[in-house]
Amino acid sequence: MGTVYQKYYVPHQSSWPILGAIALFLLGYGAAIWINALAKDQHGFGWLFIIVGFALLFYMLFGWFSNIIDESMDGLYSQQMDRSFRQGMSWFIFSEIMFFMAFFGALFYARMIAVPWLDGASNNVMTAEVLWPNFEAIWPLTKTPGGLETQAMPWEGIPLYNTLILLASSVTLQFAHVGIEQRKYTQLGFFLLLTIILGVCFLYLQGHEYVHSYQELGLRLDSGVYGNTFFLLTGFHGLHVTLGAIFLTVIFLRIVIKGHFTPERHFGFQAAAWYWHFVDVVWLNLFVFVYVL
Repeated sequence: MGTVYQKYYVPHQSSWPILGAIALFLLGYGAAIWINALAKDQHGFGWLFIIVGFALLFYMLFGWFSNIIDESMDGLYSQQMDRSFRQGMSWFIFSEIMFFMAFFGALFYARMIAVPWLDGASNNVMTAEVLWPNFEAIWPLTKTPGGLETQAMPWEGIPLYNTLILLASSVTLQFAHVGIEQRKYTQLGFFLLLTIILGVCFLYLQGHEYVHSYQELGLRLDSGVYGNTFFLLTGFHGLHVTLGAIFLTVIFLRIVIKGHFTPERHFGFQAAAWYWHFVDVVWLNLFVFVYVL
């Protein structure tokens, strides 16, 4: 028998990509104006461009994904199209892995190379004396060359609680996945909602942690390389948790309001689940290398 080719759906021309490009331009332009104004202790209008950019971006995302959902529910997508979606999501998560690898690389470089080098490692004794006399190679580096001293964030308390919360959320999300595969929609809705609630709890506790670090520990974004790496890694992770919670919320509303997804066709749910499990794995690495070690 000859090879059977499936029809590959090609959508009509759309204005969504150009709207997305305009939204990203407004966000970047507004951020540049805002940062420049802050550097000059002025009040610029960058925040206005940022608000408009976010509004346009959310409008674009809502409209574009609505079109994709309608096309899928109308049966326009073949198995070949489904494989394309899976490959696209896989490459997207891979790009996110590389994104975090860059920040982990900066953390490891500072800890394993830069900090020992400032203490005279690799025969750099004289250079270390010139750059930072009497420097002691310890991590976390809680003192900056300018004399600013901070305290390290302990792994007990909120970081440990957040680790347990995210681990529990992966378990609840797996129960939700089992529910959709076995047509147990009550189980699906309950555990998916519980996963979203756990994600919101994580974000609330992380916000509380940031307030504690600024007000009580003196740990800020400008607290040297330790403050930089701490807030960049945990902050970008918190952003990804926020995006993951939004993904899961949209999936939850589609299930409850529209009755979407079946055991045979539920890649939208799977994509959100893949992303959430990825976020959990990143946090486990953060907890070990940022908080514990």
